Amino acid sequence: MFRRERSIPLRGSAAALCNNLSVLQQRNLTHFGVVHGPSAQLLSAAPEGVPLAQRQLHAKEGAGVSSPLITQVHWCVLPDRVLLVLASHRGIQMYESDGSVMVYWHALDSGDASLVQAVFARGIAASGHFICVGAWSGRVLVFDIPAKGPHIVLSEELAGHQTPVTDIATEPAQGQDCVADMVTADDSGLLCVWRSGPEFKLLTRIPGFGVPCPSVQLWQGTIAAGYGDGQVRLYEASTGTLHVQINAHARAVCALDLAPDVGKLLSAAEDTFVHIWKLSRSPESGYIEVEHCHGACVPDTQVCGARFCDPSGSSFAVTGYDLAEILRFSSM
Repeated sequence: MFRRERSIPLRGSAAALCNNLSVLQQRNLTHFGVVHGPSAQLLSAAPEGVPLAQRQLHAKEGAGVSSPLITQVHWCVLPDRVLLVLASHRGIQMYESDGSVMVYWHALDSGDASLVQAVFARGIAASGHFICVGAWSGRVLVFDIPAKGPHIVLSEELAGHQTPVTDIATEPAQGQDCVADMVTADDSGLLCVWRSGPEFKLLTRIPGFGVPCPSVQLWQGTIAAGYGDGQVRLYEASTGTLHVQINAHARAVCALDLAPDVGKLLSAAEDTFVHIWKLSRSPESGYIEVEHCHGACVPDTQVCGARFCDPSGSSFAVTGYDLAEILRFSSM
């Protein structure tokens, strides 16, 4: 069971975007990132929830007369450093983890977009010393990140999707060959499974069924995918085999997260509910089994972001549209 803790105030509410919350735990501080319009709010809080620092970052202008809207903020934990990545309608910005120094700016090329097509980046994840960012075109941009300094290189563009990328999830491959360690999702519900490396390789495609997949996670070779119809589906990453289909929510899933140490899956949706599920693999059949652990309602709120605050899944945080605070919950 989880109980409500002291919430963290925001200067404005979170924008109505999926996956609109990023969490980074460092030492005794928890850092939160939330997007609203052309800016991202970064907050640091002590364990008891007392906010200690706030910073606002704005999207780089680029070409155009109006301020670009930020679509996502996410901390990427790399082997030698942590970078904060902002995706927007104009480009991709990478900062040092506290947001104090911008180390890289990549402008989006709108040359392939039609006059009625929106240009944006969305879906951010780190894989080894690479940072991968999805784009409106369906391509995934792969950036090679040095151990220090600003000499970041766009090393590859992955072509697996025909519709805009929605989310990207990764997990360490642990040195094994032919291991699926990254999954990308798009607006059609298609999932592409990749093996990362100096050259990324597409291993398999898991077909969609006409419903967007706003959020994905990857844990011990299992893909957890949340869909616009409220379902959460669990697939075998290496083969694309469907293990479990959960009618988890009454409305679209807007965020998934995994606590890797214990195999807990958090799902949040527009139906105001946040659920926690325990994943395990049956030793007899090898299939994934699911147990419902907890459900919490955030009344009268369009939930748009939810994340565990630690690898053991003992606490989580939730953001909502028109909600000027980050809600925190911890296990009793």
